[in-house]
Amino acid sequence: MISEKMQKALNDQIQAEMFSSYLYLSMSACFNSVNMDGMAQWMKVQSREENGHAMKIYSYLIERGGKVELQAIEKPQTTWATPLDAFKDAYKHELYITGRINDLVKLAYDEGDIATLTFLQWFVTEQVEEEANASKIVAMLEMIGESKNGLFMMDHNLGKRE
Repeated sequence: MISEKMQKALNDQIQAEMFSSYLYLSMSACFNSVNMDGMAQWMKVQSREENGHAMKIYSYLIERGGKVELQAIEKPQTTWATPLDAFKDAYKHELYITGRINDLVKLAYDEGDIATLTFLQWFVTEQVEEEANASKIVAMLEMIGESKNGLFMMDHNLGKRE
């Protein structure tokens, strides 16, 4: 059985992951509105991935005999001035989620909840990848600067993500 404190923390993380999904979907819509369909595709895939993270925690809570309590999802930002601004926000958001995952790991460790500690290791590894992906795109966008050709090529390449 999972502790009340861990159950609450995991329910809070479900909400954070669902907000992440919603945020990336909002970024996708913003990119679609300015005909950057490749970046929109990248963000849409990211949105689905975040939803999958929430569902992974959802299933885990049920498997441990816990109760899932879904929470309200805040309205995300809807516009960004540039692709660089959007990806910088995505990177900052991933840093925030990493902090939350680290807090969950600390809680599981403090409670001696080895099952949850083991479960969370997947998320620790996933966040390393999430941060690296967002950081790399930010760096490329910074290199491109104002180049319309560079932006066009990057949009095309990011659209290949499935």
